[in-house]
Amino acid sequence: MLKIEEVLVDEHILKIDFACDLTKCKGACCTFPGELGAPVLDSEIEKIKESFSAALEYISDKSKKYIEDHGFIEGSPGSYATVCIDAKDCVFVYYDENEIAFCALERAFLDGKNKFQKPISCHLFPIREGEFGGESLYYEKIRECKPALHVGREKQIKIFENVKDALVRRFGEDWYQKLLNEKSKI
Repeated sequence: MLKIEEVLVDEHILKIDFACDLTKCKGACCTFPGELGAPVLDSEIEKIKESFSAALEYISDKSKKYIEDHGFIEGSPGSYATVCIDAKDCVFVYYDENEIAFCALERAFLDGKNKFQKPISCHLFPIREGEFGGESLYYEKIRECKPALHVGREKQIKIFENVKDALVRRFGEDWYQKLLNEKSKI
């Protein structure tokens, strides 16, 4: 583990090749089976509420109905998550014509219809935030991302490079530059 400011960083993030291949994984990170969806920071709740109406344009009628009945966020302070439909799809998922799962919040953001991109936990994936003697970042290895390892190797892209925008969004440009400095030492 490296320490960048007050954040512990798993060295795998700096060493493992990784570049998403949506044609292979089909956006699996938005559709993991489980009772809870994406982790949501307390500070993101209001931003998601403000962005909700813009995201509605992209989600299915099934998701709209599910949100009407169950809401879109569950949990309590310090442990919020998006709601999942049938313990699988996040309620903000929509599918394109190739059956690839995408985030309606992010789509509205990219189309200039809201100012919130998506939960930082989604933006950082496959990096996860946790507590390990303080705030920590670690690589979550999952079977569905295996094609991303091959593409990353072909393109010579490391995990931290693949999620640079998310790391800068979460920790700032100065922090990211310190991460780059540490990378050059290993």
